[in-house]
Amino acid sequence: MTAFPFVAAQPAPVRVAMIETLSGPFANTGEAVFRNLVWAAERVNARGGVNLSGGARPLAITRYDSKGQNEEALSALRSAIDDGVGFVAQGNSSATAAALLDALNKHNEREPRRRALFLNYSAVDPVLTNERCSFWHFRFDAHADMRMAALMEVLREDETVKSAYLIGQDYSFGQAVLREARRQLQVQRPDMAIVGDELHPMGRVKDFLPYAAKIKASGAGAVITGNWGNDLTLLVKAARESGFEGKFYTFYGNALGAPAALGDAGIGKVIAVADWLPNLPGAASEAFYQAFRQRYPKPADDYVHMRMQLMVEALAQAIEKADSLDAVKVGLALEQASVTLHGQSGRMRASDHQFQQTLVVGVMDRQGAPGVKFDVEGSGYGFRVVKQVAASRAALPTSCQMARPAA
Repeated sequence: MTAFPFVAAQPAPVRVAMIETLSGPFANTGEAVFRNLVWAAERVNARGGVNLSGGARPLAITRYDSKGQNEEALSALRSAIDDGVGFVAQGNSSATAAALLDALNKHNEREPRRRALFLNYSAVDPVLTNERCSFWHFRFDAHADMRMAALMEVLREDETVKSAYLIGQDYSFGQAVLREARRQLQVQRPDMAIVGDELHPMGRVKDFLPYAAKIKASGAGAVITGNWGNDLTLLVKAARESGFEGKFYTFYGNALGAPAALGDAGIGKVIAVADWLPNLPGAASEAFYQAFRQRYPKPADDYVHMRMQLMVEALAQAIEKADSLDAVKVGLALEQASVTLHGQSGRMRASDHQFQQTLVVGVMDRQGAPGVKFDVEGSGYGFRVVKQVAASRAALPTSCQMARPAA
């Protein structure tokens, strides 16, 4: 008789499907998100996993490549649901988020036994928590109007800027950013002239020099843009090469190659809004950033977002509170989520599923300058925090009229 050692069965993981661009020109953005979610899951698992009455279960992040295409993202969503995944995470395109949300709404109504929740960490088109709000969707990033309002708190006080050039990617998010920029400039800086206002194809422009030439020729004192990924990096590179000396008021100018692309030309001229920045004052915040850099020491991997960490913490909290993986029960618990990590806090607003958190605005400077202990991606440049906007002040009204499912 042969004796076999007893091996205890490992509990099935709680899986989160990350649907992102993992190939093509924006692949770096998807990989950067994946590192954040993996690190967050590792933290949950290090304390024993997600506690359920039937026993603790590990949290696992499963990758699905959308290839930067909505149809591919929808195919990935079907695959994730067929794989039994009950939590879907996406964010690096509001157009993709809208397509996924529409599909998920229909699926959850059609197949109530296989419902799933949508965790959104970066898709910031305001409509997603306003007229298109859904019980199944939870946004953990500040939406575009909230981010713009925070930027305007700095621009309102910047008397050196007398004119602005608005430029963005031609899809729902880019259009929303420019629309809100026009509206808020009229309110906050009616003295400021808008000397340019245009949209460009998303992810398809290889040479931004013609755009940069128009920006320089306009005499603009600042560029306002929601561009991200290569569309931002190539834009700021072209602006530098064209000799543009104005400022950049950005949503994402603090990462993914933008600081290195500008170099010294960006010092004091690139302003970025975020939910958190590495040079945010405080020992707890510094410890958080140092821990991430220890986990991912390569300079190219230096892309960490507090909101993604708080999202995973909120999910774990909601599952434990619901003591279930049922989408409705977890959703109801997630509506009440309030989480704190390394001194940073946030709570979910039940009325529209828009996360409420402090926003910060930073300005680019050389590493080692006052308030700039840490640089970005080994570039030698970092962001000094110049404005903190409390969650209560960052909050905006919602037009959401949410229909909730029966438990």
